Amino acid sequence: MTVKGYAASSPGAELKAFEYELGLLGINQVDIKVEYCGICHSDLSMLDNEWGLTQYPFVPGHEVIGIVEAVGSNVKNLKLGQRVGLGWSSGSCMTCEWCVSGNHNLCKSNEGTIVGRYGGFADKVRAEAAWVIPLPDKLDAESSGPLFCGGITVFNPIVQFDIKPTDRVGVIGIGGLGHMALSFLSAWGCDVTAFSTSSDKEAEAKSFGANHFVNSKDAKSLEAVADSFDFILSTVNSPLDWISYIGALRPKGRLHFVGAVLEPLSVPVFPLLVGQKSISASPLGSPATTVKMLDFAARHNIQPTVEVFKFNQVNEAMEKLRNGKPRYRIVLKH
Repeated sequence: MTVKGYAASSPGAELKAFEYELGLLGINQVDIKVEYCGICHSDLSMLDNEWGLTQYPFVPGHEVIGIVEAVGSNVKNLKLGQRVGLGWSSGSCMTCEWCVSGNHNLCKSNEGTIVGRYGGFADKVRAEAAWVIPLPDKLDAESSGPLFCGGITVFNPIVQFDIKPTDRVGVIGIGGLGHMALSFLSAWGCDVTAFSTSSDKEAEAKSFGANHFVNSKDAKSLEAVADSFDFILSTVNSPLDWISYIGALRPKGRLHFVGAVLEPLSVPVFPLLVGQKSISASPLGSPATTVKMLDFAARHNIQPTVEVFKFNQVNEAMEKLRNGKPRYRIVLKH
């Protein structure tokens, strides 16, 4: 089967029309006819080979919404014509202790949709059926792609750390990840504070569900919320004054990272020790948690805020993301 997509030939290069063959469909695989594909900052990081994982020619795209077009002989959970989504992971071993315990996202053999294979900036994409999730009818297909990466990234910690509706939580960074985190945590029932260096985002942050807004450029504003939070979720990928955020935690509070900060953390142990505070991080969620997230989003009418480009505008869309200008996610459509 010939697939038409968009590929880069070297780090940071322009995406150009590219054709490739998918080969025979595996017994546990499905082919998806791509309708929409979100653009994540990870696509940009992979395009630039920031993490040293990229193979060229590189076809980005791991926030896919599309229609099941073919199913392998062992596939029982999906059917032809069904609308589905696919995120960062396209497969896992299914037999290790992590897979069999329901923690497929922690599998050491986890296969990335755009790592060593061709992603969703194409008319078709292939994946293991276990990682292809039906899209609830109540969710809008055009804007749902980002739920399968950014959405599950911020929803997963809510489940993993048993965040309670009575908790006071903070979200650092009101961008592609952060705006979804605000919506989820607000619907969860939490008292939510948005931290942002962009004071002009206050009204939007509150429209997404934030109860409070802190301009994190202002040191006095950070000092004013000391000892306030049970949980702080950092969605940014740049280094910040982490000591101040640790100071903003209540005893037993947790500072949790889902943004890929490349610089090492440098924090004193003593404030963690005396307050029994924690620092942690997590990747995306398992298929089961993704299903739970989609059900929750459908129940509470949570959809990412997106800007839509045609697939033939892919380079324009990537450039907009590179310059940090989208509000708040970009989606490509056929």
